Amino acid sequence: MSDVIKTDALIVGAGPVGLFAVFELGLLDIKSHLVDILPKIGGQCAELYPEKPIYDIPGFPSVTGQGLIDNLMKQIEPFHPEFHLSEMVASVESIGTDTAPLFRVTTDAGTEFETKSLIIAAGGGSFQPKKPPIPEIDTYEEKSVFYAVRRMEDLRGRDVLIVGGGDSALDWTLNLQPIARRVTLMHRRDEFRAAPHSVEQMRSLVAEGKMDLRIGQVTGLRGDHGLLSSALCRGSDNAEFAISCNAMLPFFGLTMKLGPIANWGLSLSENLVPVDTEKFETSTPGIFAIGDINTYPGKLKLILSGFHEGALAAQRVYRYVYPDKRLTFQYTTSSSSLQKKLGVEA
Repeated sequence: MSDVIKTDALIVGAGPVGLFAVFELGLLDIKSHLVDILPKIGGQCAELYPEKPIYDIPGFPSVTGQGLIDNLMKQIEPFHPEFHLSEMVASVESIGTDTAPLFRVTTDAGTEFETKSLIIAAGGGSFQPKKPPIPEIDTYEEKSVFYAVRRMEDLRGRDVLIVGGGDSALDWTLNLQPIARRVTLMHRRDEFRAAPHSVEQMRSLVAEGKMDLRIGQVTGLRGDHGLLSSALCRGSDNAEFAISCNAMLPFFGLTMKLGPIANWGLSLSENLVPVDTEKFETSTPGIFAIGDINTYPGKLKLILSGFHEGALAAQRVYRYVYPDKRLTFQYTTSSSSLQKKLGVEA
């Protein structure tokens, strides 16, 4: 085991909310380390929809998931955060007091931290795709069956079968139709849970002969060495048929697993972490929860809400890290000291 890493704040989750927390903490001279179970920075935002536009980030009429992460990484450069990727927090032990919190945190890779504050920004926990009950589907996964689109270009010129009836299925049908050789959308019934406008667009493409819509379910896959050649299907009339394809995208939703967070001694409510709305602290002093992992009256699961929560949590963390210092609120637009930290002083 390596030497213990001592830090002011340990952030669990390197998605957009965790990254912005680095910024708010950095303005207050609070050093951050981040741990994430994924092998890259960006959390679910970069993992599930890197090329999908987001329309409700203030100041950005439209920005992709990866574009948002890239901007956040640039914004926090002055604070030099340290990342520990492909690691999961396995245990949290309180070794301080309620007024002077201190935690010993260990990951499944054996990395050990001593931190004065712990900020959980783990989204809804560990999201995993719901897999359709198709025999031997695991043989094809990450070769020709994909539960997320990381690079649209990887599907250019391919025969793509998209299975599902929600927003993800319809969004990717519309996004991939212009670049795929042929797109077929399959759903078990001719009714969809997606946005009506998306459904209308899809039906127009079908009417124009630019894509196919089939009603039924996939019952089996054909192809050698994990490479699809066709999908075996059964229609609503129980008739069996095959769809030629060399890539399949099943969108059956995601299932959330809270994971080890459930064993950290925190109060939980339906797999979420209750917090107060003054400082977004949990039932354990020194442990905070921001973003989709928390719950409180009026909670909205929006990235912009997580940014707000991270800003208020940072104010409370400051009092734990610097108990003898007075906290003076400053604006980045007018504070020369903050501008110096950001490297933008005149």
